[in-house]
Amino acid sequence: MQFERINPMTGAVASTAEAMQASDIPAIAARAGAAFPAWAGMGPNARRAVLMKAASALEAKADAFVEAMMGEIGATKGWALFNLGLAASMVREAAALTTQISGEVIPSDKPGCLAMALREPVGVILGIAPWNAPIILGVRAIAVPLACGNAVILKASEQCPRTHALIIEAFAEAGFPEGVVNVVTNAPKDAAEVVGALIDAGEVRRINFTGSTAVGRIIAKRAAEHLKPCLLELGGKAPLIVLDDADLDEAVKAAAFGAFMNQGQICMSTERIIVVDAVADAFAEKFKAKVATLAVGDPREGTTPLGAVVDAKTVAHCQSLIDDALAKGAKVLTGGETTHNVLMPAHVVDGVTQDMKLFRDESFGPVVGVIRARDEAHAIELANDTEYGLSAAVFTRDTARGLRVARQIKSGICHVNGPTVHDEAQMPFGGVGASGYGRFGGKAGIDSFTELRWITMETQPGHFPI
Repeated sequence: MQFERINPMTGAVASTAEAMQASDIPAIAARAGAAFPAWAGMGPNARRAVLMKAASALEAKADAFVEAMMGEIGATKGWALFNLGLAASMVREAAALTTQISGEVIPSDKPGCLAMALREPVGVILGIAPWNAPIILGVRAIAVPLACGNAVILKASEQCPRTHALIIEAFAEAGFPEGVVNVVTNAPKDAAEVVGALIDAGEVRRINFTGSTAVGRIIAKRAAEHLKPCLLELGGKAPLIVLDDADLDEAVKAAAFGAFMNQGQICMSTERIIVVDAVADAFAEKFKAKVATLAVGDPREGTTPLGAVVDAKTVAHCQSLIDDALAKGAKVLTGGETTHNVLMPAHVVDGVTQDMKLFRDESFGPVVGVIRARDEAHAIELANDTEYGLSAAVFTRDTARGLRVARQIKSGICHVNGPTVHDEAQMPFGGVGASGYGRFGGKAGIDSFTELRWITMETQPGHFPI
């Protein structure tokens, strides 16, 4: 049985994929579980070699990835190739980690006792990836788990099954042993049952999920029934603070990139620009001029920086946030009418306040609010007035001041004089609060996807009180 993904721009069928059912999951989990011991037993350089081949195999599919992302989610060619470049970097970083999965010898108070802390692979890791940055996030869900010696199951997004299937095809070409890398595709109506069956499978020992906070809570509750750890990278409402001594031209460039890259459909997207009153008018004028240059158009033509959003529901949601803000006194600095149902222009709404939905609700689309702050302390207070805590940024010419402010913002990530959208394979990536917990990336990923064990060896005769 198959299901179809419809191109959001044209309404034509973009791809078809197998509509797996919950009843299919036990066999897939068993296959992964059976493949795990041999893969875990391979030496680190053997695992590294296969991962390096996977990175090259991904890059070789560039044209197919561009076609799939354009068709399934309305992405621009630039966004697709950026995805591919970072994803390949993530696989190579994972390959480099295979010899860094180290332990330590810990001094013991017991004479003759050699005490060791060792990291070992867990078993089968379930990775659930979203559609918005599909190559990056699909690869991130499985690369470091594989480097650590685990078998993996990638639960593909219903909105980009072909894009995620291409990842698995590339990994298969790299030579992973049969059953080590697996994919599950399902129709949207079956998602809850399929994911539930995956979490329940005895072979699955840990789960990583990137997606909405609402679904993350459901997954965490289901996993908790089995005492299975989760790594959750969820929603965001990233603030970008512009202080009175900021370089406004730099702040404008970063804010425009952070708010509208991939039409604002990134978990790190700048959703709130918090500007100190002293420079607010000047910033707003410059920002309006910059955003007015960000045209939206058919991603297949490749002539505009903004392409389609993923579906008409995104447009309706963003418009509802804008309408609520306008009804409560905000004003639109720049915007326009949506065409073709999914070509929504970049919108900037000024005068956003804490009683507006645009201040609190994640838009995940091409709309950003500008919020006026009295001073630095008020800007920090506004930035922290959110349940989310993924990414943040602060602009100031005083780097010591910037670091001081960054330390006061409650987020997993904060950039001084840089955009909220910034990802590198080797960095510890994740949030706090409703943005989730746990960290992807670099050595932090090793902790997420291994078990830390304490093992001792006695080298002298024992002396016991009984």
